[in-house]
Amino acid sequence: MKNKTIHNPVGVDFNYPEALLELKNQISTQITSKESKENLIKNHTTDVAEILFITSYPPRECGIATYSQDLIKAVHNKFSNSLAIKVCALEPVGANYSYPDEVKYILKPSLASEYYKLALDINKNSRIKIVLIQHEFGFYKEQEQTFIQFLYKLSKPVVIVFHTVLPHPGEELKSKIKNIAAACDSIVVMTHNSAGILTQDYGLPEQKISVIAHGTHLVPHLSERFLKSKYNLSDRKVLTTFGLLSSGKGIETTIEALPDIIKHKPEVVFLIIGKTHPEVVKSEGEKYRSSLEQKVKDLNLQNHVIFINSYVALPELLEYLQLTDIYLFTTNDPNQAVSGTFAYAMSCACPIISTPIPHAREVLTENTGIIFDFRNSQQLADGVIRLLNDDPLRKNISSNTLEKIVSTAWENSAVAHTMLFEKIGGNKIPIQYNTPEINLNHLKQMTTRSGLIQFSKINQPDISSGYTLDDNARALVASCMFYKLSGDKMMLDYIVKYLSFIKFCQQTDGDFLNYVDEDNNFTEQNYTTNLDDANGRAVWALGFLFSLSDLLPAEILSVAKTVMEKAIPRLDRVHSTRAMAFAIKGLYYYHRTTMLSGHLGLIQILAKRLVQMYKHESEGKWEWFEGYLTYANSILPEAMLYAWLLTGETIYKNIAVSSFDFLLSQTFNENGIEVISNKNWLQKGEKGERFGEQPIDVAYTIMTLSRFYDVFLNEEYRRKMETAFNWFLGNNRLHQIIYNPCTGGCYDGLEETHVNLNQGAESTVSYLMARLTVEKYIDSNRQLKK
Repeated sequence: MKNKTIHNPVGVDFNYPEALLELKNQISTQITSKESKENLIKNHTTDVAEILFITSYPPRECGIATYSQDLIKAVHNKFSNSLAIKVCALEPVGANYSYPDEVKYILKPSLASEYYKLALDINKNSRIKIVLIQHEFGFYKEQEQTFIQFLYKLSKPVVIVFHTVLPHPGEELKSKIKNIAAACDSIVVMTHNSAGILTQDYGLPEQKISVIAHGTHLVPHLSERFLKSKYNLSDRKVLTTFGLLSSGKGIETTIEALPDIIKHKPEVVFLIIGKTHPEVVKSEGEKYRSSLEQKVKDLNLQNHVIFINSYVALPELLEYLQLTDIYLFTTNDPNQAVSGTFAYAMSCACPIISTPIPHAREVLTENTGIIFDFRNSQQLADGVIRLLNDDPLRKNISSNTLEKIVSTAWENSAVAHTMLFEKIGGNKIPIQYNTPEINLNHLKQMTTRSGLIQFSKINQPDISSGYTLDDNARALVASCMFYKLSGDKMMLDYIVKYLSFIKFCQQTDGDFLNYVDEDNNFTEQNYTTNLDDANGRAVWALGFLFSLSDLLPAEILSVAKTVMEKAIPRLDRVHSTRAMAFAIKGLYYYHRTTMLSGHLGLIQILAKRLVQMYKHESEGKWEWFEGYLTYANSILPEAMLYAWLLTGETIYKNIAVSSFDFLLSQTFNENGIEVISNKNWLQKGEKGERFGEQPIDVAYTIMTLSRFYDVFLNEEYRRKMETAFNWFLGNNRLHQIIYNPCTGGCYDGLEETHVNLNQGAESTVSYLMARLTVEKYIDSNRQLKK
């Protein structure tokens, strides 16, 4: 078959089989988006528990208002079928805001009479199960005693979130806080420092306090060069601060440091983003902003300081932060427990230089930022110059910052809050995760004309890592699954790419090579590594493609058949356990299309080898094919299931069930699913480690559970499938998301204390296979059916 060369936009040339090239040219390259948009705050059902948030709320311009709205959206997105969040908005006298639908009550905190009425309304509403109060001293300063009395009048469990925790309190303040705490069922603070102050300085019980960090936004980490060009900041080194302006922000500290900084780095520009705080405007107008503008003129810094005097929308703000070289946090308040602006800057991977507020002292180390003394312009200047002169250090700090802050994503905050609600509700609030919409964005971003790139740095494809047969075989399976589900003709373009890559990897003898560099050359690793598993996965992918033989164009089926028939004669020489299992799975699908007796005979040869391995190793409570559990374990019992379905031989069925149930007993526990660690395999008679969990093993388990459930209709398999899928959504040992809904990618692993932030091909395709597998079990409310 003649081949033609297609130019690859990333500099890679790749040969497509002519039949596929002709088909590819018929496929429109315009990918249409079919994403459905839903009202974030409209609930799918009417009988879920309600949590009432008492808080300031947009359109009021206030940090806590923004915080609450972000948290509520995150809880809704993940748990809208378990919880409905309603709001009682705190509103100053004289204000008359137009609120969104979730706001059901309004409280003017300065009016004592309103507290009693609100308490009655809450107590009478049987749908409200828990009341969460965002506390800042300024909210209730005019009615402190009335507020405390209000807490005691509430008959519902109360959670209070302290946004400010003052150390070394006097007796009056200590008494007030202890009274507030006594009326509440749980206390939330955002730093461990604040928790320590509450226990040590106020004497509050430790078991009543939960630390849930200030949430942060997941961002797509766009190109800094692109964003600087977009905002006319090309060739500038950007220092940024943002937030509602007031004299406590200490902006003048940076302005006073700029002359020294500019001597060393004349390309520096300082962005001051944010309008003046509305309460400050009421009391003193624009006095503080005017003083800053005058200082800029006095120091002749007009070309180095830009005031963006507006309440910047979130998407624009996150872009400004992503283009920032150094973020400056210069507050003068040593008692500011936490800062949302600080947290948002970290989520955008900004290297940070900060004054020593508790939040900064807790998260900034020599590897994640620089701390300087309050109002010390010289220290600030020295820190900025040091980072701007050391690109590797700045990039290292940026990477470490992102790794440290990712656990605070709003999605993780939603999980932590919802777990707290479940606990306080006495398990009367059943929690179910919403199933995310299918998102192929990252898969598409990782795919070039040649195929699927192997690795990514965070969510940016790393073309230098090249390609693998393994990843492109799995991608072919996932793209076929999506095509079968959606019928989207644009997906044929991706099926063609991944199939062409598999054909490219096939050698003249029928075997496949696995590793291909960015220039489409086979690497030396192919000749130093056992490639049996990769060959088995290729056969699986090719066979699975044939399960769509009534849907796919003849050109695709013809090429796949040529590759498959060339590979089959080599399979009887395979003895690697998982390679045999993958081959059986592929041959199962292929045989159902061709019905050739020779294929069935080959399946029996491979299945009998697995039976012999099982008989040799299984003993007592160890019902397995090997003396250890490693990776892709569930494919082994699944292969035995396929052998039984085709042959009817009972021994295959018995081994399939016993080995799979044994595997499930080793990977499921009271915490959910904890797959075998990739750090140390689980040896017979030993206890394995419980970290180093890979998305691919969770995905394979879900796919096998689905097949076993469909065959045996055992509800335990379906329940475990739901538990396993929720691992991606936060129901795991660290209670952190593994699937990134912002990018559509999947983090590369769950480690001992953190997630691996890279979103490579293996993890992303594994999540997609898992997500597509559970699709047929999802009801109209985006939940797995009960």
